[in-house]
Amino acid sequence: MIGYTTVGTNDLPRAVAFYEKVFAPLGVKRAFENERVVSWTTGSGPSFGVIKPYDGKTATAGNGTMIALAMDKPATVDALYQKAIELGGRDEGPPGERFKGFYAAYFRDLDGNKLAVFCMG
Repeated sequence: MIGYTTVGTNDLPRAVAFYEKVFAPLGVKRAFENERVVSWTTGSGPSFGVIKPYDGKTATAGNGTMIALAMDKPATVDALYQKAIELGGRDEGPPGERFKGFYAAYFRDLDGNKLAVFCMG
């Protein structure tokens, strides 16, 4: 049902550099870019993007807002979480099984947006 998601940024080049490195192990490609937005996709399904707000106001991270990115296995969850932390992301919950069959990690990006990386099984 989800076509795409975006998170706000106040520094597009910085956000793009962060996500390029976080997403590198996944082999994702840029789906779209212009002066306000860059998005990535695996080639099928939804895309994820960073965007400067259309109204020109400061981007802020929503309290309670979170985007969850599905991974194939726990090792991929671990790797993406670790890469995000290495690049200056903030820990919001280290990798681990949250309940039977649900393995996840949580972090905030450089703009404070909260993301989850998870796998089932």
